[in-house]
Amino acid sequence: MAGRSAYQGAQRAIGEIEMCDEANLQSWAQAQLSRRQFGALAGVSVLAAGAAVPLYAAGALSERVVNFATPDGEADGFFVHPTEGKHPAVILWPDIAGLREAKRVIARELAAQGFAVLVMNPYYRDVAGEQFTDFADFIAQGGFQKVTPWRSKLDSFAIGSDARTITMWLEEQDGVDYTRFVGVHGYCMGGPFAIWSAATVPSRIKAAASFHGAGLVREGSDSPVGQFKWLAKDGATLIAVARNDDAKAPDDRGILAARAEELGLAVEVKLYPADHGWMVPDSPAFSVEQAREGEADLLALYKARL
Repeated sequence: MAGRSAYQGAQRAIGEIEMCDEANLQSWAQAQLSRRQFGALAGVSVLAAGAAVPLYAAGALSERVVNFATPDGEADGFFVHPTEGKHPAVILWPDIAGLREAKRVIARELAAQGFAVLVMNPYYRDVAGEQFTDFADFIAQGGFQKVTPWRSKLDSFAIGSDARTITMWLEEQDGVDYTRFVGVHGYCMGGPFAIWSAATVPSRIKAAASFHGAGLVREGSDSPVGQFKWLAKDGATLIAVARNDDAKAPDDRGILAARAEELGLAVEVKLYPADHGWMVPDSPAFSVEQAREGEADLLALYKARL
């Protein structure tokens, strides 16, 4: 009961962060910008320097919708990797709007750099596949209210269980080099998921990244900073912080950095000059320039550790 109470408190902490985003998304959706902005970016790399150009040629990548059994039911996701060869595996945890084209675009870009990437449907315990086409659709469907009962099941125990199953599944797939280590990263809601995943499977997951992660410093056993002690000592972590999140919780960066130093971990806590959601192409806060920098930082992390 104590663990569940702590988790409920954590959920309130996440909600406080995301409510500001809800107001931003409502305003943006009313301006009807989403599909025009995202349509211009879909299939285009933010990793490429200079003008945005496709990173991958036709046939260079193999992709498919996947399903596999977990202790909590049948999980599903989107799996993409280079057509030729075997490559390090990466787990991608989406933000609150879940599995959709914006995340598939990010996964394809990373796969084109030589990785086998699984984008999870975080809500598989309740629903299968894509639920929202983009953030404007998320708002139109009352997304915050719709996902609340699904998200309430996603504590560190559930995500840790998923991470164990996902890691084993990935290492059995064509296109994955099982002799290499595994990476994990997440956006907003997925930021804590990335830390929980890495803390659960430290023998295999050696690189983790949280982009504008919600509630990394909180009370209770689910606090990601509290789970730093379980991260791989020979691994590395990137905590990418949005400037407006930093303004709301200015002590968090110092707490995260101090805990990492205390434990002797390679954790970089980096403040980006962009707002919450800057990494995601269909987000109202998307920043091409800062997304480029974030993706370059992620790529450097993975190439060094996987």
